[in-house]
Order: sequence, then structure tokens, then C-alpha cells
Amino acid sequence: MQANAVQDVAPELIDHAGVEDRLAHDDAAHRALVESLRTYGQQVPVLLRPHPETAGRFQIVYGRRRLQALRELGQPVRAMVRQLDDHALVMAQGQENTARQDLSFIEKASFAAQLAEAGYERQTICDALSIDLPMVSRMLKVGQTFPLPFLRRLGSAPGIGRERWLALASAVALPAAWERALAAVEDAGFADLSSDARFEALFKRVTQPVTLPKAPSPPLSERRVVPDASGKILAELRRGPRGVTITIPAHNAGFDRWLEANAEEVVRELHDRWMSQRQED
Repeated sequence: MQANAVQDVAPELIDHAGVEDRLAHDDAAHRALVESLRTYGQQVPVLLRPHPETAGRFQIVYGRRRLQALRELGQPVRAMVRQLDDHALVMAQGQENTARQDLSFIEKASFAAQLAEAGYERQTICDALSIDLPMVSRMLKVGQTFPLPFLRRLGSAPGIGRERWLALASAVALPAAWERALAAVEDAGFADLSSDARFEALFKRVTQPVTLPKAPSPPLSERRVVPDASGKILAELRRGPRGVTITIPAHNAGFDRWLEANAEEVVRELHDRWMSQRQED
């Protein structure tokens, strides 16, 4: 086969390669593409490379959506076939992605994270996405925070930019916040929201203040009344969190002053009696 010559290839001979660049399947866009290909045919070829391990088969470099639609239609795929090693494959895929305006920030960040996981150096990621090293660092902070299966459930979030994603990545660094994120994608109705709305629901869930359980109320004070010989209240004892309080009622005026003046002697005497009883026990 002549390199760069457009040729027809049976879709069943084409396998996937490279890394995943789409996080969501848009049914409406897919149906529109299928109908366009059915009506007007394939105007733009996809890029393939010969399968490095299986003779007679190919791997897709870019044009995955067109390949999927043509498979559904049962039509051959118009393709350019190039000899590409793995490095050249991801470079071609990344540069094709950069030229497209519809990839969201999180899709590019996930693409960068997959390249890093595959062992590509940061400069290669820069070249593939036509970005600088500081931007690669930001993208990797986000892309490496969220596993690919989690992002598939969230979707491409086309209306959510870099700063919101960085804020979310920082928020889920706390284990409790990450647990809330995992719970959020399981909520009833989450999958029915638009991708942007899913992000907003997730962000709200993760960043909402945590309501700590109220401290238990101190137990009610235990009240005990000490009557005199006539039955009138001589003193009132209350046990609370900080100890025992003795209150002398106002009608016992004079006794309270005497007790105050003799408190040390009375308390020592009571303490000695208590110690004596403990020794006897």
C-alpha cells in the first residue's frame, strides 16, 4: 500500500490504538454523523497504521467516531495508512485533537494523564497537545486525580473550564471528600443530568460544609434536698459536670455565714470521716 494514498478498508479489520480521547457518547451527534455519511458519503479520510502484531489488520489513529458510524452503516472506511511507531501515533492523535474545537478541558487533561501513565515524557505530552510545561502540570493534576471510569460517568463537561476542575481536584484530595464524590455519581438521577449539570452536582456535594454531630448535652444535675428536724430545707445539693454544689436557702440566714466562716474545718472533718469509712471498708 502506498503511504498517504486514500484507500478503502473494511471496518472489521480496524482495531483501536493509542489512548482514549472521548469521555462521552453523544447519541444525537452520532445519529447526525450516521445520516450525513449515509447521505453524502465519507468526505474526510481517517488515519490508520498497519497493526504491529497482526498482518492484514490495522489500528485507528484518529477518526474513531467516523469509524463507529461506518461500522454501523456497513460501509468501507476511506483511510490513509501510515507506518507509525507508538510515539508517532500519539503525536498524530494529540495534534488531531488539538485541531478540534469540541474537546473539553477534562478530555484533554485525561488524554495527557493517559500518555503519562503510558510512560511518555512531559515534553512529548507538550508536543502532542501543543501546550507548554506549566499547562501540562495543571492538566496532569486534574487528569491523574480522577480515574478514567469515574470520568466516563461524569462525561466531557464541555462548559466547565480549567479553574473549576483544578478546584475540584484540590477538594477531593481529602479522603472524606473523595468518598462523597464516589457517592455522588451513584445518586438516583445523576446519569439523567447533562454532563455540565453532573459536574455542578458533584462539585456542590464535594465542597459542601460537613455538619459535625452535636456534642452530647451534659446530663441534668442530680438534686438532693437535706431537711432539718421540722422538714424545712436546710441545704440543697446538686451534682453537675464540675462537681457538687451546696446551696443554703435564704430562710436559713446566719447558717450560711457560719458555714462560710467554718468551711475549712467542716470540710476537713467530713473528709476525715470519709477516709475513715473507706479504711474500714
